[in-house]
Order: sequence, then C-alpha cells, then structure tokens
Amino acid sequence: MGKSHQKGWIVARGRKWYGYFRRKTSDPITKQISFEIVPVVLGSKSEFSKFEAREALEREITRLTGQLPVDRTACSKSVTFGWFVRHRYFLLKQADWSEETAKVKKFLIEKDLLDDFEDIPLENFDKFSLQIHLNQLASTRSRDRVLQIRAYLRDIFFEAVDQDYLLKDPARKVKVPKQLRESDKTTLTWDQLRKVLAALGLRDRVLIELDMTNALRPSELFGLRWKRFNYKDRTMTIAETVYKGKIRAKGKTKKSLGVVHLAKKLADDLLRWKQQCPDNSPDAFIFANKHGGFRCSSNYRNCVLRALAEELKLPKLTFQIIRRSIATLAQRKGTVKDVQGLLRHSRAATTTDVYMQEIPEGVQATVDSINQELRKKVRVKRDGKEGSEKFATNLLPNATKPERTMSVST
Repeated sequence: MGKSHQKGWIVARGRKWYGYFRRKTSDPITKQISFEIVPVVLGSKSEFSKFEAREALEREITRLTGQLPVDRTACSKSVTFGWFVRHRYFLLKQADWSEETAKVKKFLIEKDLLDDFEDIPLENFDKFSLQIHLNQLASTRSRDRVLQIRAYLRDIFFEAVDQDYLLKDPARKVKVPKQLRESDKTTLTWDQLRKVLAALGLRDRVLIELDMTNALRPSELFGLRWKRFNYKDRTMTIAETVYKGKIRAKGKTKKSLGVVHLAKKLADDLLRWKQQCPDNSPDAFIFANKHGGFRCSSNYRNCVLRALAEELKLPKLTFQIIRRSIATLAQRKGTVKDVQGLLRHSRAATTTDVYMQEIPEGVQATVDSINQELRKKVRVKRDGKEGSEKFATNLLPNATKPERTMSVST
C-alpha cells in the first residue's frame, strides 16, 4: 500500500479541533490507486492553540502513515532552523522527554534559540555565528542556562547531520564562554536557620523543620498526606509530588520517592500538629491550603519565606537555599555518601558539585590542622646519637653544609 506524505489541514468545529489528511492507497489485486480523506479528532480548543493543533495533526500523520508528514529536502535552503527544530527535533525527543521536562526544554529553546534563529536556513550556520550567539547569552543568562543552551545547540545540529540535512556540524566545536555569570550559591548558617524556626508557629515550623532536617523538595512537602505519616516507626513515605498545580505519582528522580526517617522530636511535633489540624483524615494534605487542597510552593515562598527573610534580615530564604544550606552544613555531620542519601540524589557529583558549598571556617580549620601536624615535635638523631625533640622548622640549622649527615626518626 502506498502512502502520501503531506501536512493535511485542521478545522475548528464547536469546541474541538479536527484534522484531515489525504492518504493514497493501492489495491493489491487491481493495482488501482485511489485517495481517501482520513479524519482525526485532535482535542478541545481549550487545550490546544491552532499551532498546537497543527503539531498534533502532524504527529497523528506520523503515527498513522509510519512516516514523517513532510518530504525531506536535505541541504535545501527552504529548511530553516525553526522548521527543523519543530518538525524533526521536538518530535524525535518526545520519546525521551517526560511531559514536564518537554515544557521546560521547549521554553528554553524557544526563548534562547528560536526567537533569534527561527527563519535562518540550516546551511547558513557556521561555528562563528553560533559562538557569538553563545557569548552574548553568557552576558545575560546564568551559568547553568548557558551550559544547557550549548548542549541543545550541539544536539540539534548533530541530529541535522545525522538526518542528512547538513554535511558538516557547525556546533561541534562551539565552546562554553569563560566569562559566565555564577549561579546563586547563597547559604545560611546554623544560627540563621534556628532563627527561622524560632519565628514560626507550629504548622509552619513543622513544615520548615521537616524541609531542613530531611532536605525535602517543596514538591514533596506539599504532596504529603496524613496516611503517609507513621508515628510509631517515625517515618514519612513520599509517594506523590506536586508539580504545576497537579498531583503526580512520581518524583524528580528515581530516588525521590520512598520512606524517610524522622527525628523523634520532629515526629512528636508532627503528631501535635495532626491533633490541631482542621482535617487530619488519612487522605488530607498535612500542609493543606485554606480550601483543603495542596498548597502552591511559589505562593508559600512569596507569602511566608520572603516576608521572613526581610524580618530576620537574611540575604535570601527559599526552599532551594534551605536545601543547599543543609547540604553544605551536613559536610561535618557525615560522609559525602551520607549527604547524597539525605538529599536523595542519583549521583554523588550532583551533591558535591551543585549543592555543597565551601565553608570558609572549615577551610581555615583544615589549614590550621595541616600546619599543626607539620609542626609536631620529632626526635632528632645526629651522627647516630639520640638528640632532643625539636620542631620541624628547626631541624636543619646546618642545611647549607652538605658534608654533615643527619637522619630523622619519629
């Protein structure tokens, strides 16, 4: 059976978008060719814009015909960066990206690449133009953002070469600019964290202390229900998370969900809050909003944390800063693997490179400790005879006389 490959068309009827495309068929016996119009229900108008409905139709054409809906014209000037990203790259990545991940990545690519490169033909790009663009982004974007965009650039043009739209990859040797804006690395001290807890009422203090002690993400905190709290075993089970106004039965990483252990006094306070909570039924949220639903983390940050930072004269106070502070301060409370387990990171490198920050007092203490070891007294033997103990700095008074030998034993 033969197939035709074209974009089709969309129609708005009532509250829904409908798509249509022509499909060429061939009778296996008579070999007679005919055309049929295939209808596709795309979804409601409240869910899709016209552009999104067109994209949905192209995905359906791909699925129903087994081929991409537009003819490939390799190395043609009509193939622009915008067309390739939307009709090849995004469709290809749907198998790898979750719905939430896709929204974030598409937003970044739209903002930092498509807005500037939309109508430029693929074959017009070179290493120089891409490097200049990345250098300009480095002056206005954060370090992490620039690193992400460079990774997207390299991936997009790698696919363009792999799919025969380009003969040479112009992004292969694009470098990360040396002058990058550092990401926010604000951390708080133990004393500052204690002041935060002291300024809060029972519910908010339990919420923030749970966040500090177990390094929970806000999406995990606001998804907690009373049925997940086990006072007898002093555990809390993380089984759901809140993301962009929705409850989902998955976390940020594979290690996000599971059982976390609670400190005894924190478990006692949680039990006190349960006894005072307006709704402590099993399915009720532990930190619900006034309507009984889950609370929005950005709303809590703006209404509670920001006001508290101003009141206590803290540099900043967000859930991310609390998590980073705990990771940094916990360096003295356990090993790197212990801190990785606390934060539930999949990779230790994320814990050490992103969350743990240098503690100046700790560096000074390490320097002092090393120097103290170097300055410990040792027993000196000169010419085979036992001598007195001396500091290492006084061991070689006659070092300029090579004929005199000396041995040192600890």
